[in-house]
Amino acid sequence: MDARVETESEAAPPNIASHLHTLAALQPHRAAVVVPQGRGDAGRMRYAHFTFAQLDRDSDAVAAGLIADGESRGTRAAVMVPPGLDFFSLVFGLFKAGVVPVLIDPGMGLKSLGRCMDEAEPELFIGIAKALAARRVLGWGKRTVRRTLLAGRGGRLPGFAARSLDALRVKGLRAIADGRAPWPVMRGVGPAEPAAVLFTSGSTGPPKGAVYTHPIFEAQVACFRDLYGIEPGEIDLCTFPLFALFAPALGMTSVVPRMDPTRPAKVDPESLFEAIDDFGPTNLFGSPALLKRVGPAGVAKGMKLPTLRRVVTAGAPSSPRVLETFAQLLESPTQIFTPYGATESLPVASIGSDEILGETRRATEEGRGVCVGLPRGVAVRIVRISDEPIATWSDDLELPRGSIGEVVVSGPVVTREYFGRPEATALAKIADPARGTFHHRMGDVGYLDESGRIWFCGRKSHRVVLADETLFTICCEGVFNAHPDVARTALVGVDGPSGKVPVLCVEPARKLGRRDRARVRDELLALAAKYDHTRKIRTILFHPSFPVDIRHNSKIFREKLAAWAAGNAS
Repeated sequence: MDARVETESEAAPPNIASHLHTLAALQPHRAAVVVPQGRGDAGRMRYAHFTFAQLDRDSDAVAAGLIADGESRGTRAAVMVPPGLDFFSLVFGLFKAGVVPVLIDPGMGLKSLGRCMDEAEPELFIGIAKALAARRVLGWGKRTVRRTLLAGRGGRLPGFAARSLDALRVKGLRAIADGRAPWPVMRGVGPAEPAAVLFTSGSTGPPKGAVYTHPIFEAQVACFRDLYGIEPGEIDLCTFPLFALFAPALGMTSVVPRMDPTRPAKVDPESLFEAIDDFGPTNLFGSPALLKRVGPAGVAKGMKLPTLRRVVTAGAPSSPRVLETFAQLLESPTQIFTPYGATESLPVASIGSDEILGETRRATEEGRGVCVGLPRGVAVRIVRISDEPIATWSDDLELPRGSIGEVVVSGPVVTREYFGRPEATALAKIADPARGTFHHRMGDVGYLDESGRIWFCGRKSHRVVLADETLFTICCEGVFNAHPDVARTALVGVDGPSGKVPVLCVEPARKLGRRDRARVRDELLALAAKYDHTRKIRTILFHPSFPVDIRHNSKIFREKLAAWAAGNAS
């Protein structure tokens, strides 16, 4: 038996990076990660890559360097490195060394970044030169950061004491060679100890750091593999860096396209088409905003993407119109899957575009919410809506099927706590001593239908509470989103003389003149009058482009829209 496989099988504690040891033995020369390097003289994109064996060895060197540097197990390390070879080696090296990577979206804004950094209390800061300079100027983590590490090109940064990642690699290789570090490198991490801190996008409140363990990562890998039939040897075109980390663990080659991952709504479709042509991916993960931009461009070119076995989109509900357009690029039986979940619990459920377009779309357009499919590997319950903490589970919290309430989940992919946020943890978790578990409150409202499928009705914090009824955003918006001149809508509540007033914000599908706006407004009001739950929506405002989250460019910042609507509603 290969020594690496034998070492892994004997290791008791789980570690997501252990998959690399196995895969390096099984498919050493297959590409694990491919990244663009700019164009050559002939205009074609050039690429750099790590094979599975190379990624395993390089992350071993990083891990051994960290251990030789004295980084203890459980040390938290803020990582601000863009997708590339260094990013993959770093994160897997951190896992191997038992160091806890703290991953924060760089596009969330300087103030939020600083707050997250202070909350996570990292002792080690790893970043490219731009990130290290920003940390020094803005004081990110100044209370706790004791060491810095420079990734990327440049080797040294004038005026900074940061060591380079290359120097750490050299130190690690020497430690392995002279026996001061084990090889292969795999520090034991207890199943309940933190493996990573992943911050939420902050689209519905301050970003919070969800604490991941290695068993949670392992459960996610197994769930995605089984749910979508992913096999070693597949090729993944991944436009979202965090999901890209799953690809090597699943035995897939991860191809990073030329794009800004913090702005998927601005992606150049040609860059994706080029990567697809170059590598023939079998899997594509992208946000709804990315699909919305790429689908029409491909249809206009008369393209087909025959190598794709599946497309996975997440981050916000996907419009049936977007799914319908992108599906034109796919060869049967390939379809688009929309897993439902959150940073704190993913996946919870999944549904395919065939079922959406063939069945549930009509119900969505009639205001019954968005069907997100059957639960997958988790227990899902619907409980009475409350904005207060629920300390202990009681069966009388649960509502019957068909009743709208808050979605709560339990299972192996569910995180137990937020780092350094006990109050947020208390609001989001319900202890269940009788079952020996706990439930996570998704912060979403919805219901279960008779077949057990989850129907998403909106965020709990976004519901519009009137004097005599509560309006749920997704249920109301589905009615109006079916209009051909509407790109999307957002229902918000604005303070009025006698309480909340529901206001529908509309992002048009195209630029509308005064007459067209008047026509569309009348037609939307006529749609509102058809359904009991939308009849009280009488104020409609047109907005040129909704503010959205920085992670997927798909979740609408309704709080910002509500403030805008308050200043524009008459």
